[in-house]
Amino acid sequence: MSPQIEIRPPVARNALYLGDDLRINALLTSVLESESWNLQHAPSNASALQLLEARHYDLILACEETAGRENVEKIRSLCSHTRVIILSSKNTTTDVIAAIREHAFSYFSQPVSPDALQKMIRLATTKTDWDDGIEAVSVSLHGIRFRVRCDFETVDRLVQFLREIDDLPDPEGMQLATASHELLYNAVEYGGKLDPTNHVEIEYLRLADRVTCRVTDHGPGFRFDTIPHAAIANPADDPTHHIEVRQQQGMRPGGYGILVARQLVDELVYERDGREVLIVKHVGSAKPHRRDSERFFDWAPAND
Repeated sequence: MSPQIEIRPPVARNALYLGDDLRINALLTSVLESESWNLQHAPSNASALQLLEARHYDLILACEETAGRENVEKIRSLCSHTRVIILSSKNTTTDVIAAIREHAFSYFSQPVSPDALQKMIRLATTKTDWDDGIEAVSVSLHGIRFRVRCDFETVDRLVQFLREIDDLPDPEGMQLATASHELLYNAVEYGGKLDPTNHVEIEYLRLADRVTCRVTDHGPGFRFDTIPHAAIANPADDPTHHIEVRQQQGMRPGGYGILVARQLVDELVYERDGREVLIVKHVGSAKPHRRDSERFFDWAPAND
């Protein structure tokens, strides 16, 4: 007699939407209905706080006026480890950085991509010990420096924040995000060994004519002639050689990161024996000029 397999229904999780935007409410209903979520709606801060005091929520999605720093602080004080995703129609750098510092899980401004939001919601419900994954170390008039834990999920979160911080129009925005994503994956995998006790640093700088992103890890470094698992090192007569190398070494499929990034940005420079990489993306039609005179970001320097 074959053993019987007990099939249990998926565990329902609780989500709370704070806001009164009908478009966002419809979007969330569509995104969450196939994911076994119980979605509740709080149209005001007062009603939201009452609900938060009464029960536990696995996910909170805050919109419009509920996305302010004071309200995020209140939410975090009531449910310190609950994931908070901010959905806002007004995208200011100051608000995004405040959200990072108050440990929001992610931030989206309208128009919100349903696919991107769904991926982030899935990530929010599977990732544990995420609270200290992204630290905004310093903020200046030109840019921001982050310290990021070495795991892929934290990189995914950071890249979404970076897109919202600068809000570059596509295709520049998508190109820069993709290049940054690829190089950050390399840094946390090969430099940080995917060890959550390790971190990488990212310095993001926005000037009038370009964006730069410098990624630094604390690994052993590399030389291009010693990474046969990467597509960038393939011999001219064997453009898929790295695939075989990765299979032999039991590595995940991939190896295209540096090659892809090089095609998407204007400059890509490795320094410190491969432990530091600088990418430069020119934006608009402006030509490179003095770096020391622009003041582009709308935030003020951090006090801490």
